[in-house]
Amino acid sequence: MQSRNRILDDVSQLMTNAMGVAQGARSEAENAVKNLMDRWLADRDFVTREEFDAVRAMAQKAREENASLEARIVALEAKHSG
Repeated sequence: MQSRNRILDDVSQLMTNAMGVAQGARSEAENAVKNLMDRWLADRDFVTREEFDAVRAMAQKAREENASLEARIVALEAKHSG
């Protein structure tokens, strides 16, 4: 009975070690894929989310300023034609 428990302990330890190795391999693979994707994206000259959001905010502000200027022009035209 003692040898059977020892075998089960050994198998359990082996499985625990195998899970640790598998987890480590998974982490390494994830990091490798992430690094590969980061390099691929950098080579494509894509913008970051922060850059995109900043340009979108600038465009929104420019549209609002254009609408304001257009309203002023319309008001000035109405004032001079009336």
